[in-house]
Amino acid sequence: MADITSFSEIEDEFMARISRIVWCTVTTVDRKDRPRARLLHPVWEGSTGWIATGRESFKAKHIAHNPHVSLSYWDPQHEQVYAECRAEWVGDIAEKKRLWEFYKATPPPLGYDLSMFWENADDPGYGLLRLDPWRIELSALGDMMKGQAPQVWRP
Repeated sequence: MADITSFSEIEDEFMARISRIVWCTVTTVDRKDRPRARLLHPVWEGSTGWIATGRESFKAKHIAHNPHVSLSYWDPQHEQVYAECRAEWVGDIAEKKRLWEFYKATPPPLGYDLSMFWENADDPGYGLLRLDPWRIELSALGDMMKGQAPQVWRP
C-alpha cells in the first residue's frame, strides 16, 4: 500500500474517478450492528463529502446508532475509490443553504438541483450529511496487475 501524506497528492485522480462514476454504495450499520448498503450520490469539496438525503430515513437511524459509513465507487474499468468516513448531520441553516447552492452550481452529473426533492433549504425534510474521511483508497485492477499498490490517504 502506498501511503499518501497529503490529500492533494490524490485529489485530481479522486475527483476524476468520482466525477466519472458518480453513484456509490454507502454502507451503514443498523441498530443490531448489521451492515446495510444502498446507492447514493455524494458531492465532494476536496476531502469533505456531502450527501443530501431525507432526514427521516433508515440512514438517519443507522447513523444515530453508529456514525461510521463506508463508501465504495466502482466502474467497469475496475477503478475503485473507497472512503471510510464519519457521518454527521448538519443542522446549521447557513451551511445547508450554502450546500444547496453548491449542489446547484456543481456541473452535472455530480451536481443537480435539490428542489427536485425539497422545496428549499429550509425544508425540514432536507437532511445534509457531512462526510469526514479517516481513510481514502484509490485502487485499480490494472495497477494491481502491474504490481502497483493502492494509494491510501489518511488525514
